[in-house]
Formats: sequence, C-alpha cells, structure tokens
Amino acid sequence: MPRHQLIQIKTPAQIEKMRAAGLVVAAALARMREAVAPGVSTADLDALAEAVIRGADAVPSFKGYHGYPASICSSVNEQIVHAIPSPKQVLREGDLISIDCGAVLDGWHGDAAITVPVGQVRPELLRMAEVAEDAMWAGIAAAARGAASGRGRLTDISFAIEVAIKRSGGRFGIVDGYGGHGIGTEMHQDPHVLNHGRPGRGPRLVPGLALAIEPMITIGSPKTEELDDGWTVVTRDGSIAAHVEHSMALLDDGVWVLTAPDGGRERLGSLVTAREPAPA
Repeated sequence: MPRHQLIQIKTPAQIEKMRAAGLVVAAALARMREAVAPGVSTADLDALAEAVIRGADAVPSFKGYHGYPASICSSVNEQIVHAIPSPKQVLREGDLISIDCGAVLDGWHGDAAITVPVGQVRPELLRMAEVAEDAMWAGIAAAARGAASGRGRLTDISFAIEVAIKRSGGRFGIVDGYGGHGIGTEMHQDPHVLNHGRPGRGPRLVPGLALAIEPMITIGSPKTEELDDGWTVVTRDGSIAAHVEHSMALLDDGVWVLTAPDGGRERLGSLVTAREPAPA
C-alpha cells in the first residue's frame, strides 16, 4: 500500500455529520427500491433520488462530479457500475439493477448502493445479489474487529470480502480494479479498498477512519470494459453483475454503518457503536 496516501481521520463530531448525510442517502435508496418495477426508466429513478436528496437540504454528490450528468448510477444487468440514467433505459421483468447514490450535507458525504430485482428474477441472480450483500457485511465486520483488537489492517477487509464470496458456494467473478474508498469531505478519498487480497497489509484500522465498502461481483467472468460514454463499466462477456455499498466509520467503541438506517445493528449486533441506539 503506498505510503504517500493522505487518509483523513475524522472526529466523532464529524462522523455525526457524516451520519446525517448517510441517512439522506438511505432515504433516497429506500424510495428508489420501492419504485423499481417493470416500465420504470432509470431516468425516473434519478429524478426521484434528486428530489429526495434536495428535499433534505442536501446536494447529490454525483451530479457534476468530473462532468457526470446525473444524481445516481443505474447499472442494469451486464452494467456493473457508473451507468448513466436514461429515459430510454426502461426496466423489464427479470432485470437486475444496481443503484449507486451519494449526497453531501453540510460539507460531508454519504455513499451507498443497492442491487434490486425487477419483478420475478432468476434465482441464481438473487443469490448473487445476496452473496454480494453478505460479503459487504463481512468486510465491515472485519474492519470493526480489526479496529477493536488494535491489530487490524486495511486488507483485512479485502480478505474478508473475498473469503465470503468464495465460500458462498457459487462461482462468482470478483471485479478487479474497482472497489471501495475513503470518504469524508470528498466522496472519494484514500485509501482504495480492494474486494480481494491477502490480510494484514496497508494502513491500520483506527478510530476516525471512514470507508465506503463496495463489493462488485458477476455471474461470469470478472473482466470488464468501459463504454464509449466514458462512464459505464460492463462485463466483457455480457454476464450479469451485482454491486452493493455502505459507508461506515470506526469509533472508539465500535463501527457505525452511516448509510444503514439502523447503523448496522441488525447485521453486526454488539460491534456497532453506542452512538447508534439499540432498538427498544
């Protein structure tokens, strides 16, 4: 891992602000999940996301980012990430869509993604989406345990994600070259978080570190190519992909999944910081 990385360590008060941005993203994704259906265009979902974000007095992180023209990335089937919403891309029964969404509130960013079936979807595709989700949570749990032990390193997250995917029983491709990242006053910060690799390497997992964890897997080859629009990344063999993501932060007493409505409590239990109240 390069030593010149500039990793932004946040205070608890700054992480509270990131939590507020994360909840805006969570609300936008929840609305889009409800809206996904045959006949809905990805442009419709984009408009819905922007309305939710701006209605919360936040700003879409993606819109205008290096010239990106929309508030979400809406990647359907063989599209892995960064697909631009379009009124011409209308969802059909059996599609699988990955929706990536970001918001900035009071100068702090939230970033998360979900993969959603459109109507009745082939069971193996649902299983792939489930494996991606489980792998993401395995990575977050590894970060929490590593920080608590004082011995955790960045690639412990990568290793946990890879192991979860490989132990799932499926033969899924782990997309190379794309992964998670630091997040804070910018949407993309150091360090880069791969979804595979050996454990025990890279920067230490310490309180104040905030990361976006985002596995991307395919039901075929992990090889990719970028389309002529300069954004959309697709599988080279046309196989269908899944992409999920949460932003999380490490605190002295645990992890906080900033873009999960419950802070990660359901999936992580006692690993979650006391700043996220336990359910009554």
